[in-house]
Amino acid sequence: MPQAVLSGRLTDHIGLGVLSARFHRDLLEEVINRTGCREKRSRRLPAHVMIRYVIAMGLYAQESAEEVMRRLVGSLRTMGSWSDDWQVPTASAISQARQRLGVAPVKELFERAAVPVAGSGTKGAWLGRRRLMAIDGTSFDVADTPANVARFGRMGSGPKASAYPKVQVTAVIECASRAVVGAVLGPCSTGERTQAADLTGVLKPGMLLLADSGFYSFELFNRFTATGADLAWRIGASVSLGLVRWLSDGSYLALIYRPGLSAERRRRLAQTATDGGEVPADTARLVRVVDYTVPDRNLDGELITVITTITDPTDVPAMDLATAYHDRWEEESALNEIKSDLRGRGEVLRSKTPDLVEQQMWGLLLAHYAIRALLVNAADEAGYDPDRLSFIRGLRLVRRQVTDQAAIFP
Repeated sequence: MPQAVLSGRLTDHIGLGVLSARFHRDLLEEVINRTGCREKRSRRLPAHVMIRYVIAMGLYAQESAEEVMRRLVGSLRTMGSWSDDWQVPTASAISQARQRLGVAPVKELFERAAVPVAGSGTKGAWLGRRRLMAIDGTSFDVADTPANVARFGRMGSGPKASAYPKVQVTAVIECASRAVVGAVLGPCSTGERTQAADLTGVLKPGMLLLADSGFYSFELFNRFTATGADLAWRIGASVSLGLVRWLSDGSYLALIYRPGLSAERRRRLAQTATDGGEVPADTARLVRVVDYTVPDRNLDGELITVITTITDPTDVPAMDLATAYHDRWEEESALNEIKSDLRGRGEVLRSKTPDLVEQQMWGLLLAHYAIRALLVNAADEAGYDPDRLSFIRGLRLVRRQVTDQAAIFP
């Protein structure tokens, strides 16, 4: 019987196994059209293939360029479309194709596809009617090339400078799923608070954003409040609070102030709020304050102070808010999964140019998002909290499926 031949280039049939459903071909085509990266002539490695390839780099961050491509070419032998003269493109050809693709389509795909995945019944996803979200940042080592140093910089200076340049990533995650749904990349000299200002568009009414004290500023707090989402942010001892009145659950209403106000001005504003008067929004804001300690985790009895836009204690009692705040640690767990489990502990993003570093970073985020979405779906079906499902096991499952589909050698 003659061998059936699949139409089109072999690489047109590249797939990512269970990940292909999350980033389907129609979505890739929309992204390609929107970013204008469609190739002018027929190429062996067209844009839609390279987008999938960049995501696969996130799954196989420690593999060579050719090996990642080899693992992608799936099911050709069983489909009767094997061609003996097809060979895996060289590392140079793959690098050139990545350069043609650029950063924009991979970033656009993340922004289009990375949305909260927890459903109404997902365990641990909600505080009452509010979806729990968190924000945090970290940095990734990148290849030590002059171009990467110029764009991203090193931590420290002189003999204390970091061995590698670092790209700074600040991200918003959905706490229950640990799915990253918004991110900003930049030089390591750019602080988390500065990058966070570009993430307000991720937040929507019905969300509760948790943040550590490093993110607090009067201006940034107001910017996130303007999104309609609620906030629960820890603040440091240096932040001035003006007591307005105590509440029934042990929390209290207070004012936070624009920097630079004199002590007398702050006192008068607090008195105005206590008397039921209005205070200028650009000068002070009324918040609810929850103070608590966690003795079994902090033997020194350090006081944790969280301010929130949820001012009604009957809506969310202080104890519930304090408990929910510690879901912020899910952000650190998510970032650690990307750094240690996907990229590999202590590994360096090997892309040699800044644009390819950013492209690879978006691919890592997309790979992590797809696995996390898969785990949430599985947890919901089983009635589990997603925390009970191991990310590493999910990653191995995805890698195994891709490998099973792509056990092909040129």
